[in-house]
Formats: sequence, structure tokens, C-alpha cells
Amino acid sequence: MTSFITEITAPDGHKVSLNTGLFINNEFVAGAHTIDTINPATGEVITSVQAAEAEQVNLAVDAAHKAFYGGWKTSNPRERARLMRKLADLVERDAEDLVHLESMDNGKPLSNSRMMDPVGFVEHLQYYAGFCDKLHGKVIETKGKLSYTVHEPIGVCGGIIPWNVPMMMLAWKIAPAVCTGNTVVVKTSELTPLSALKIAELVKEAGFPPGVINIITGYGPKAGEALSRHMKVSKIAFTGSLATGRAIMKAAAETNLKKVTLELGGKSPSIIFDDVESVDEVVFWAHMGIFFNAGQACCAGTRLYVQEGIYDTFVEKFKALTLSKKVGDPFAADTFQGPQISETQFKRVMNYIDIGKKEGATCYLGGERIGSQGYFIEPTIFTDVGADMTIMKEEIFGPVVVISKFKDIDDVIAKANDTTYGLAAGVFTSNISRAVKVSNALEAGTIWVNHYYSASAAEPFGGYKQSGIGRECGEYALSNYTQVKAVKINIGL
Repeated sequence: MTSFITEITAPDGHKVSLNTGLFINNEFVAGAHTIDTINPATGEVITSVQAAEAEQVNLAVDAAHKAFYGGWKTSNPRERARLMRKLADLVERDAEDLVHLESMDNGKPLSNSRMMDPVGFVEHLQYYAGFCDKLHGKVIETKGKLSYTVHEPIGVCGGIIPWNVPMMMLAWKIAPAVCTGNTVVVKTSELTPLSALKIAELVKEAGFPPGVINIITGYGPKAGEALSRHMKVSKIAFTGSLATGRAIMKAAAETNLKKVTLELGGKSPSIIFDDVESVDEVVFWAHMGIFFNAGQACCAGTRLYVQEGIYDTFVEKFKALTLSKKVGDPFAADTFQGPQISETQFKRVMNYIDIGKKEGATCYLGGERIGSQGYFIEPTIFTDVGADMTIMKEEIFGPVVVISKFKDIDDVIAKANDTTYGLAAGVFTSNISRAVKVSNALEAGTIWVNHYYSASAAEPFGGYKQSGIGRECGEYALSNYTQVKAVKINIGL
């Protein structure tokens, strides 16, 4: 059998052994071709991984289908929970390997990877492990009938994950699916497959039966399309762009009407009132909300609305904090912002910056490339941005923020809701009544009050409008992975 094991050395000397095959039926197998995965900090190839097309997708789905009907569907909930906790323990054990792979592959600072990636993966596995034996139906009182409901797994669930937070997104797709008795085929992004492949090794070590969890890599138009159209896939969970989300919905509609959940883009506003207790604290959270992960987050707070009484002070302090943060080598201890994920994304962000300048917005800070190696962009602040300007309307997915002034609460709510997206928003005020009023008025799936970017496995996440369909995380996600059966027994009364 061909071996796909390779050794990867991180810039700090940490070595990781990795199997780069397609993980199907608890084995690493060959793909249709290979894909080079690139270190975005240098532009150099890290390694090559096996890539799937329709034939390999069929193998993965068949393995998952066989595992589902071969016993996982009716498996003991406590056994599912035990395996999930075992996988979580192994991820904790190998956390350093995983964070090094994540930072090399994605470009995020190593400190950020340590803070959130294995920690978040483990949290989600442990959280949903606790639900395995708590998926209860109800008894419904009806005259002359004993009626009860049963929550049953759907079958084979497909997951398609993005490149910006690969480990977390893998957990979001795997944990609720296997908790509820489904089997899964997850397609990673071709840009960031490495941490998922390392976790695939741990899936086998944890003792999951063959076919329950399958992890493949491939391009969207080939592997993603095949997974979305597969007649044995009963549900697709996708996180990524609006255009791809629409294509997945179309594929589901044209085939077997599989269930679809979508977590798509965002253009999230943060509203900053002039009664905040500390402008410095708000500046910290607003800065984190846009520039964390180089602005590559669907829920990034890319539109800042600042009340006129503190506008000038806020902008000055925001600029000062931004200038104090280091952009550079992800493996340097003092780095805050790493590179954009790829040359394509780098060019896309730079194009938006050019558009902002041409349309008359003021480039208050940044707007240029940093260095000549890798895909680094200066954190960029635009002011004097009109409501109809492209950079105010469209998702940029990079370190670019627009700051606007507002006068009163009704004015800013209208501005904040003037978007086709509705994923998240921030509200900053010391007035609790105002916080509640504004939070209730905003058309978004998550509202952060006096902070930004907090998250836990227990809290639902998803969007309004074109930011998506359905919810991931928390108990709310379970309904996307189960179907409800009603049983009605005539008891002759």
C-alpha cells in the first residue's frame, strides 16, 4: 500500500509527521491528483496532499453510507459519547502539532492558534458528547391514541469547510453529526487541509468505526460539487461564500432535496455610543473585531459607527492602537496580524482598497502591501465613506475597516441594517436599556454587547438575510442533524 506520510518542519523547528492521503473508511488513500498547500507568510510550498474528485467522493460517501446502516445509526449513545471524548483527549495531547500546522497553513499567529483552535475543537466535541444520550422525543396526549415522537439521525452528512478557521469549522461539522448518530464526509478547503488530516489520524486512533468520519480535500467545483449532488448524502453543512452557498442550494434542489444549512458572509456593524465608560476599552474590542485573523472572518466588525460626541477621540485612539500592533511572521511571539491566506485573496483585498480610494473615501491609515514575500497587507482604515460606496456594501474579508459618524439611535439602526447580510453586530454603551433596544432592533444572528468575538459551543451561530440558513453550535444545531418521527398507537379508548 502506498504511504502518504511526510514530515513537516515549522519555522521554529517543530516537526510534525502527517499523512497526506484522503481519509476514507479509516484509511489514507490516493486521490485523483495532488494539491500543493502554500505557506502564506512566505509563498512557499509546505507539502502536497491528495485531492478528491467525483470518484473519491463516491468512495467516501459509500463508506459513510455503509457505516450508517451497518450500526452507527443505532449505536449506543454512551459509546458515541465515549469516542467523541476520546478524540477530544487526543486533540489536547497533540495540540502543539496541530497549532503549528494551522499557523503554517493558514498564516495566523501561533499565539492565536494556541488560544482558540485545539481549545475550540475540544470544547465542541465535549459539549456535543454530553448530548448523545439526551436526544429525547415527547409523549403527546391525544384521545384514544398513544402518540410519541422519536428524533432519528438523517444519514450521511456532508460538510464543506472554509480556510479561515479550519479546526473550528471541522468541529462544527463533525460534532453535532456524530453525536446524533449520523456519519460524515467533510471536504476541507484546498488551501488549509493540514490540521484536518492530522485530526483524521486521531479519529482512527480514538477507535471510531470505519466510515463514520471521512475527511477529504479537493477543489470546490470538483469535490464540493460531487458531494453536494450525491444522492446518498442527506444533508450538507457549508461555511463559506455567498456564491458557493447558492450553488450548493441549487445542487441540493436539483438532486435529492437534501437538507442544507449555510453559514455565509457578513458585513457586520459595530455601534459605539458616546456614553461608553472607557473609549480605550471600546477601541480594544473594535480593533479585535476587525483585525483579528487578518480580517479574515465572516463576522468581522467591518463597519464602525461612532457617535459624533466621541468620534474624533475614538478615531485617534483606534489609529494609535492599530499602529502599535505588529504585522508579520506568524511564528514571532509579538505578531498580532499575519498574512492573507493566498495571492488570490491578497489581490482581492488590494482591489477593494483601490476601489475605496477611487470612489472618494479617505484612506486614513494603511492601504499598502507589506514587504515582497508572502501576502501581508497593512491594516487599513477608511473614513468619509458614503453609504453606497462599494467598501461599505461588500464583504472584503481582509484587514479593512470603514468608520462613520452618527447622530442618534434611529439613524444608526437604519444604517446598520442597510445591508444584504446579517451575521453579527456589536453594541457599545453603558446604558443597559439602550443596549437591549438596539440589540433587539438589529437584524443579525449574534449581537455582542460591550465586547466582540466571544463564542462557545453552547451558543447558536448563524445569520439573517443572505448570511445563511440554520444555526450551528449549541442545542439549536441538533435539529439540523435529526428528523422527527411521530408514532401513533390506537389504544382503543
